[in-house]
Amino acid sequence: MQRVQTLKRTPFHDFHRALGAKLVEFAGFEMPLRYSGDIAEHRCVRERAGLFDISHMGEFRVEGPGAGEFLNRMVTNDVAALAVGQALYSPMCRPDGGIVDDLLVYRLPEGYMVVVNASTTAKDFAWLEQHRPAAVTLRDESEVTALLAVQGPRAADVLRGHVPDAVLDLGYYRFAETQAFGVAALVSRTGYTGEDGFELYFEPRHAAAVWEGIVAAGAPLGLEPVGLGARDTLRLEVGYMLYGNDIDDTTSPLEAGLGWTVKLGKPDFIGRETFVRQNEHGLDRKLAGLSLEGRRVPRHDMAIESGGRPTGRVTSGTFSPTLERPIALGYVAPGLAKTGTRLEVRAGESALPASVVPRPFYTRGSRKS
Repeated sequence: MQRVQTLKRTPFHDFHRALGAKLVEFAGFEMPLRYSGDIAEHRCVRERAGLFDISHMGEFRVEGPGAGEFLNRMVTNDVAALAVGQALYSPMCRPDGGIVDDLLVYRLPEGYMVVVNASTTAKDFAWLEQHRPAAVTLRDESEVTALLAVQGPRAADVLRGHVPDAVLDLGYYRFAETQAFGVAALVSRTGYTGEDGFELYFEPRHAAAVWEGIVAAGAPLGLEPVGLGARDTLRLEVGYMLYGNDIDDTTSPLEAGLGWTVKLGKPDFIGRETFVRQNEHGLDRKLAGLSLEGRRVPRHDMAIESGGRPTGRVTSGTFSPTLERPIALGYVAPGLAKTGTRLEVRAGESALPASVVPRPFYTRGSRKS
């Protein structure tokens, strides 16, 4: 008899049901795909503010003597450069350069918080545990952490009066352990949309108070809940990668255009020798941004061709609601990744004309830099 998988639920599941969200399986969780509709939710975030339940993400605490040195060896970016109250984006790689995950590292007064993708939480924890020194402690706090994101040009206005004024002055990738909507929370100025925004971490027992507080504060400003569908189109418009699609264990940060996160000047870290070789000998492929003619949407794993000959595959594709044209990411031969190169995306019997364009596709977001 086939065993039925039980999906996990976030602390906000009842709110999603009450709002009539379409719920789908995502990374082992039952998550809202959409509420009113993908395009309406997308535009809400670009123009006003949206509320995202992202409690499916994983959170680890890393503490003890040598915790910073341990994390600096595990990730490609420079953890040692972090000040307390600052966050860092970084890939975490294998010796062959393949990406275990892309994650955030938060520098806390007593150690670090590492935030990982939902689909890789168990894998990431096992990888870190495999390399953890005895003096360092590693705890998975995913089950005791709720996480909401408020994103959009009106995000700060939604939080105004419900967090200390100093929180609204935080720079990009800065955070504070503070009070938010009457509860203890870690509030960071981070996001996955290209717009200004905040992410709020707190205990699940406060889920109702924070959700209802944000909804009430945001109602006069046009805030609406937003599902996974719009989250995907928002992130793709600004060229943010999705683990499992655009990057994975088979891709290198250098191939993916994440060379700015690979700090070869810091002490030895996992994958460094591979990246040195790749810099010296060149890459076999590069991730390119594609703008397509017409309105047909490029889909994951469609072939990318040059003059009718295969050169790569689409990793992510969508019809951009903001730019009103199809866009995609995909790996191609390095010589074809230059802006202006003409390519085709194979969709059945059709060859969809495409051009390589700079990333991000959308550059007018309200994100605080």
